[in-house]
Amino acid sequence: MTAATADALPAPQASPAPERADLGAWLAVAAGSLGALMATLDISIVNSSLPTIQGEIGASSTEGTWIATSYLVAEIVIIPLSAWLERVLGLRTFLLIATTLFIAFSMMCGVSTNLTMMILGRAGQGFTGGALIPTAMTIIATRLPPSQQPIGTAMFGVTAILGPVLGPLVGGWLTENISWHYAFFINLPVGAVLISLLIVGLPHQKAQLSQFREADWLGIAGLALGLGGLTVVLEEGQREQWFESALIIKLTGVAILGFLLLLAGQIFARRPVIRLQLLLDRQFGSVALMGMVLGMVLYGTSYAIPQFVAVVANYNALQAGHVVLLAGIPSLILMPFTPLLMKYIDIRIAVTFGMLVMAYSCWNDSDLTALSVGGAFTVGQLLRGVGTIFVMLFLNQAAIRSVPPAFAGDASGLFNAARNIGGSVGLAMLATIQDQRLWFHSRRLEETLSANSLAVQDWVAGTARSMGGTSAAIRSIESNVQLQALVMTYNDIFWLLALGILIVTPLVLFLRPLPKGAPMAAAH
Repeated sequence: MTAATADALPAPQASPAPERADLGAWLAVAAGSLGALMATLDISIVNSSLPTIQGEIGASSTEGTWIATSYLVAEIVIIPLSAWLERVLGLRTFLLIATTLFIAFSMMCGVSTNLTMMILGRAGQGFTGGALIPTAMTIIATRLPPSQQPIGTAMFGVTAILGPVLGPLVGGWLTENISWHYAFFINLPVGAVLISLLIVGLPHQKAQLSQFREADWLGIAGLALGLGGLTVVLEEGQREQWFESALIIKLTGVAILGFLLLLAGQIFARRPVIRLQLLLDRQFGSVALMGMVLGMVLYGTSYAIPQFVAVVANYNALQAGHVVLLAGIPSLILMPFTPLLMKYIDIRIAVTFGMLVMAYSCWNDSDLTALSVGGAFTVGQLLRGVGTIFVMLFLNQAAIRSVPPAFAGDASGLFNAARNIGGSVGLAMLATIQDQRLWFHSRRLEETLSANSLAVQDWVAGTARSMGGTSAAIRSIESNVQLQALVMTYNDIFWLLALGILIVTPLVLFLRPLPKGAPMAAAH
């Protein structure tokens, strides 16, 4: 599951909203919710069909993580920029541009024939689709009167949860019944409806292009270079033998340069693209760190589970989507009760409960065997859904409440950027861990199969008679060794995710109780 962000909410440009919103306002809210649904859907729509896509474009399983990672990295960059771009271009113009480009990049993904083309298309989707997520809350805050904003917020919350939950299922169904290409082509008709709603529901606002001069260009460039370079280093380091590779050395330099530029923006820019000084706050720094680990778990499990059931259990994309869907059921059930949860449960108790439940869910998935099928993930997925709603709900509120109201938008953007950074770094690390542990377990298993062992010789002789030769028997041994090593590798991955959650759980001690009786802050 993923979440969206409401960055700094700009003041309405027109007269104050009436006590009851008109049809145009509700059409604008529908447009914002549809845009958020489309963007969050596409974060996870490729997960269940990833094995099929990898096969058709000639990508390995570790290279395939880039199809998910590139979207997240691009989204990290655009989320903090959304509020500024709204002011520069005007909300309707900004959303029309973002939606049009999102459709174009979706078509690019749909016609991709190689990994490079797919990654470029996914990065473009992330950069433009990420803009559709925080602006949904902006529309609610500026087009609806206070008395009707809870309805709009509920609409947004449902779509934001439905997107990641339905993504693997929709992608799997399209892959199995039509083609994986339509997991991207589906954005064309949906995008056309969204553009129509934006034109009808949102008034035109004059662009303020002069604000381009005030932008934190050092921070923007640093964010892209730093996070992009770091992710590539983590993703490709294992295959390139780390610093024995000139490419990895150069990319490390790019990442360091990027982070230095980001730091320079903190010093010289009047309004930095991300206010890193907020991390110095004890509560907010703890929330951001827990958010990073949360991102690792959310995106890591949504990637690892479809891969496992596809390779080990021979599930098709639709079957894998059903397994991923389970994690969203508890979230949808608990969503209507979130105001009561916020009112009566102490934040430290709620976050501790959620973190421990998520840790147990990952540990529960660490005893897989070569005979495991999708049902082995049922308990873990349902528990993960329960833990996610508690952790995400309360950490979102803690992030905003831990800073002055003037910086609430910056805090929300930084928290969600931290979550996505955790997701992208987590996916890159999982690819590295998968390579290393697969090699390790394969070698250890091979060491137990001595050619001089009578048991091995008898098995080879018996298998050779049934399979038509010694070569076929040896290939069968190799295949079984790889299968067992792969299962052990996935067990290691889930165990490490559980350990990561437990390591950061004590940070809940730095959290402060939320104000009693305060309304929920506008964030997701």
